Amino acid sequence: MPASGDVLIVGGGIVGLATAYQLASRFPDVRPIVLEKENRVSAHQSGRNSGVLHSGIYYKPGSLKAVNCRSGKAMMEAFCAEQGIAHEICGKVIVAVSESELPVLKTIFERGRQNGVRCEWFDGPRLREREPHAAGIQAIHVPEAGIVDFRAVCERLRSLIEQAGGTVALGARVTRIRRVPTEIIAELADGREFPAAQLVNCAGLHSDRVVAMSGARPASKIVPFRGEYYELLPEARGLCRHLIYPVPDPNFPFLGVHFTRMVDGSVECGPNAVLAFAREGYRKLDVNLRDLLESLTYSGFLRLCARHWRPGLGEIRRSFSKRAFVHALRRLIPDASAERLVPGRAGVRAQALAPDGSMIDDFQIIEGDRAIHVCNAPSPAATSSLRIGESIVDRIAPRLD
Repeated sequence: MPASGDVLIVGGGIVGLATAYQLASRFPDVRPIVLEKENRVSAHQSGRNSGVLHSGIYYKPGSLKAVNCRSGKAMMEAFCAEQGIAHEICGKVIVAVSESELPVLKTIFERGRQNGVRCEWFDGPRLREREPHAAGIQAIHVPEAGIVDFRAVCERLRSLIEQAGGTVALGARVTRIRRVPTEIIAELADGREFPAAQLVNCAGLHSDRVVAMSGARPASKIVPFRGEYYELLPEARGLCRHLIYPVPDPNFPFLGVHFTRMVDGSVECGPNAVLAFAREGYRKLDVNLRDLLESLTYSGFLRLCARHWRPGLGEIRRSFSKRAFVHALRRLIPDASAERLVPGRAGVRAQALAPDGSMIDDFQIIEGDRAIHVCNAPSPAATSSLRIGESIVDRIAPRLD
């Protein structure tokens, strides 16, 4: 039975599980209880991402993303090596295909150096030595970027949490949070109640709703963006040796389509970024009227559309036209063709939007009364998860001693 000294963690994705794991490791007498509404862990973002171990090259020096990515990546590599989880430090290239992209590429290179990322500047011939099929006039080579099976990481974290005496409760959907003088109580859809000393909100796609349940006012709203992928046929996988990324458009808040070699040897191409009509809308026709109405009537989303409507239309076009998707991919690898691609999976990114239409770019962790809310944890949250979990435990540690 749950006890009032427990710590409740809402969400069985990689950040929630990493937090529970760090808590169980440091405080053997405190039981972490992970409440996951699905019938398995990592059902959403954590099990549907690109599987990349990010280096931290893109992020503003000193930001939570930059700091947590660098230390978190080292922790994740060590964890995977210790636990025998498939991973590989394969490296990646960020490729400029025109002169107009070189200033942004140079800015990324300088950021990488400031963040302590090992990176090299490649001219066209050196790029072709690394990736013979890649287009590009200049590139950044990031040898320490890698790939990993994050779903396997989540399953191992779950096992270690349970071995340490913690609980990972599946099918445990939180519908209400209330406070009494000495504890916080989560009520589930099936009528169960879990009292605890602390609550940690790692609910991802529903994190803003959990904030509201706890009695606080969320400063931003989650708007879901679906990312769709194609996959190279097995005979075409040689087109990409490692990871090939474009130079991101600084005026558009997504990285653009890229090529990602996975740990099983497959190669994914994508994603695009379109509004999902449901927070868990992995197919084009998945619609949740509540989710959709919230997005379409939110001032932050309307202002984002007004600011980025032109590239947004391009993303929508790529969603419905394989030809348009392939055209974008061929900027990086001219030999990519529709005949060499088959539809792949899709994921949904939980993006926090401020009311003024700006995307919350950094990790956002907010403390409340006996609660900590992870309100925004986009990429590289999976890479950074063990460090994020450690920092959350640092915050609640004084209340547990």
